[in-house]
Amino acid sequence: MAVTKLMRGSPIVWLGLAVALSTCLGIAAAADTAPVALLNVSYDPTRELFREINTAFAKHYEAEHGRKVTIKQSHAGSGSQARAVIDGLDADVVTLAVWPDVEAVAKAGLIRGDWQNRYDNKSVPYHSAVVFVVRKGNPKGIKDWPDLVRGDVSIITPNPKTSGNGKYSLLAAWGATIAAGGTEDDARKFVAELYRRTPVLDTGARGSTATFSQKGIGDVHLTFESEAHLEVDEAKGALEIVYPKRTIRVDPPVAVVDENVDRKATRHAAEAYLGFLYTPEGRAIIAKHHFRPWGKNPPPPAAGETWPEIETFDIDSVGGWETAMKKFFGDGGVFDSIYQPGAN
Repeated sequence: MAVTKLMRGSPIVWLGLAVALSTCLGIAAAADTAPVALLNVSYDPTRELFREINTAFAKHYEAEHGRKVTIKQSHAGSGSQARAVIDGLDADVVTLAVWPDVEAVAKAGLIRGDWQNRYDNKSVPYHSAVVFVVRKGNPKGIKDWPDLVRGDVSIITPNPKTSGNGKYSLLAAWGATIAAGGTEDDARKFVAELYRRTPVLDTGARGSTATFSQKGIGDVHLTFESEAHLEVDEAKGALEIVYPKRTIRVDPPVAVVDENVDRKATRHAAEAYLGFLYTPEGRAIIAKHHFRPWGKNPPPPAAGETWPEIETFDIDSVGGWETAMKKFFGDGGVFDSIYQPGAN
């Protein structure tokens, strides 16, 4: 049998190398233009916002990079969503309601510890605030926090153990009491009475919206400003929004899930997706859904509309998230000490 000895520089060798290189380049080029799919794991009140963001971003990304992208959404209570990602839900990005939920995913090793430094405003692209939704004509005369615990007012708010909305609502009630000159003992008594008047604790914000607006339970609903507008719009005149004198500013953070995007090779699209929230187009969509875009001169919610002025305090006024999680929501904390299921 004849044996062909391939010497260095042989045309056969170079031809083989050229074919291999061409194949590799072709595979790389195909990978650069292949469709990419992202999963955004978020909390209840952002369903409508991200539905529109996703459509706009997909057009933007394909025009800029020549690559199609699809974004799937997952929504539930913020705390339960964080747990789902930790337990294996394959999120490319998380857009959750509270810092502790994103930090929990980071501490599980799925997000690098520098996540807050990757986007402006500590990776908080928009804000909201806890406000009140009441029945048409505000029959119980609810104007501020003290009105919630007068007469026979019934309150709807989600469970602070599972919901970011629920956490912020409790902290808003507590902080407003302190800001009005009350003591911590006054604040504890106030929130205890508030939850005594809460007949249902849904696990997430959207569940509480349904309880109040669809099932007709309760006289006032504590919720985020963005969710309040959606709720009132869908009620077609049956509900109204009341802005308390002061309330807590809501700062929902966002983060790329590093472990997942590196494994799935979706980092570029995932980072661009969250970055889109800071662009003029992204900010306009955010405002349209009544989230307040971060930064100077935020676009209006709609033509001719303005943002209602409201006095807010932030999470630092109640000790910051690490302190708040232990003090208010940890085992044996404030919530556990004041809430007795079935006592309402």
